[in-house]
Amino acid sequence: MELKTVPLEIPDGVNLILGQTHFIKTVEDVYEAIATSVPQMKFGIAFNEASGPCLTRADGNDEELKQLAIRNASAVAAGHIFVAVMREGYPSTSWDASKTCRKSAISTAPPPSGGSRNCGNRAGPRRDGRHRWLPPKGVETAEDADHRRAFLRMIGYKR
Repeated sequence: MELKTVPLEIPDGVNLILGQTHFIKTVEDVYEAIATSVPQMKFGIAFNEASGPCLTRADGNDEELKQLAIRNASAVAAGHIFVAVMREGYPSTSWDASKTCRKSAISTAPPPSGGSRNCGNRAGPRRDGRHRWLPPKGVETAEDADHRRAFLRMIGYKR
């Protein structure tokens, strides 16, 4: 495994949360946490899935910030991380709600040179022989997002 410093893009007036998690439900959980804690906040979220199709999953209420979150998550290129970027609000106002998202460990506002990258292809096989911890292979499409939402409802994680 090789670790590198990766510059993060944080424009003036934008705040960033970088966190660790492991399930595609993270995108919806973080979305709900931010939207309900600061309704006027503009934000984008990206999560790097580390198994299956290994996509960067994304959502938000501002397309520019959603694309910024995708670029930062893609730059880190590590599975099981998420990036939330926001305007018209601060990480501290959504901090408590974001921490309640299961399986998240969060840090806020890293310097633009923050972040690390796992440059290996995998951490190793699972007991079933499939590999985990893969870096993202691309960004989810609208069809992928619809499939993600339907899957979460099918398994009972969302209504």
